[in-house]
Amino acid sequence: MANTYCTATSWGKDFFTHEDRNDFYLSGHHGNVWVVGSNAAGIAWIDRVHGTAILKAEAQAIVDAAIEVEQVAWDDSPEAKKAPGRPTIERPEKYLLT
Repeated sequence: MANTYCTATSWGKDFFTHEDRNDFYLSGHHGNVWVVGSNAAGIAWIDRVHGTAILKAEAQAIVDAAIEVEQVAWDDSPEAKKAPGRPTIERPEKYLLT
């Protein structure tokens, strides 16, 4: 099944519901990008959350830019946070949207 790409800002509870997750594919990404199953329920969800449909290439560019910002912040964080044997947050890595 094809996907639709959009930007939408989550407001928390009920931004998406269990029913939504059963009715269409939904995946959130960096930069407020959402990958949505391209069916009537998915398109209705984009409208309901006041999302803006974008092309896949635009979505990928937004995700990449957000990850780059997070990488810079991670790279600039104190070295103590990255010491071996200590709990750390791994450096964000780019990935491809499906």
